[in-house]
Amino acid sequence: MKRSKFIIPLSLITLVILMAGFGADDPTVINSRERLGEKLFFDPILSKDKSISCASCHKPEFAFADTAKVSLGVGGTKGTRNSPSVTNLSGRPNLFWDGRAASLEDQALQPIINPVEMNLPIADAIDRLQKDKEYAALFQKIFNAPPTQKNLLLAIASFERTLETANSPYDRYINGDDKAISENAKRGRMLFIGKANCNNCHSGEDFTADRFKGIGLFNDEELKDQGRFDVTGNPEHKGHFKIPGLRNVGLTAPYMHNGMFKTLKEVIQYYNNPDAVIKNGKNRDLSLNKPLGLSETEINDIEAFLLSLTDDRFQKTKP
Repeated sequence: MKRSKFIIPLSLITLVILMAGFGADDPTVINSRERLGEKLFFDPILSKDKSISCASCHKPEFAFADTAKVSLGVGGTKGTRNSPSVTNLSGRPNLFWDGRAASLEDQALQPIINPVEMNLPIADAIDRLQKDKEYAALFQKIFNAPPTQKNLLLAIASFERTLETANSPYDRYINGDDKAISENAKRGRMLFIGKANCNNCHSGEDFTADRFKGIGLFNDEELKDQGRFDVTGNPEHKGHFKIPGLRNVGLTAPYMHNGMFKTLKEVIQYYNNPDAVIKNGKNRDLSLNKPLGLSETEINDIEAFLLSLTDDRFQKTKP
């Protein structure tokens, strides 16, 4: 089935800018909300000490995710959760691992004001942008208004909505090109929707059911993050986290909300037999109560399928 999302490939522009070192800072080429949001995304002006930007934790070459277990905020302060990819978030009903944001605009606000991330009160951020002659002019040109909280977040969210991906080997395969993916990946796809039952949670065009699940990575001992419970207060949600989409997952290691798994193979091995890794996980979904019985070959095939979900725009920068 062909994906119907309208895609503006601004991330391609971003990658060219990063490699060539010009373009994004030329106000004459910033003529839309998306381009202004792109400039803001890469500008450390929105952090307290002007040392980090959104892109510090959402790196374009890693599908806009981070390579650290938890990202570092201003002053080297450690975050509490792994920074997920911000690709393919358009239309998602809940954002962040605990689902505390319901829109990309709300999501864009949180890292700016979070004390362990960019640590800049939003009023200070707006004041800083209003006093910056370039940004004052850009906001006036694009929004016909000075920088405000509303149009700042709208600009960043507009850029993030361009980061949709639908041009991977997998997409060509389901659109009729039988040679687009390897035989291993084809077998892995059948395992994904069959024996391994991955499709139960990772469904749809972006491979997420947009729900929250407990997969056994909470035991209130060394694994204390309560996830969704911190938002809802419902005891049944302790240790539940948002099911992430799997597009470009081959680039977004390490994995899980705490970055505890370094490789895709480790993730698959965990699902194959969770008790072998975490014996006392609480609120774990019943579907994970029995080992899957996957062989080493089958694990490799599932990994090959997941790697086929990497969009072409990232292939040249794939680590």
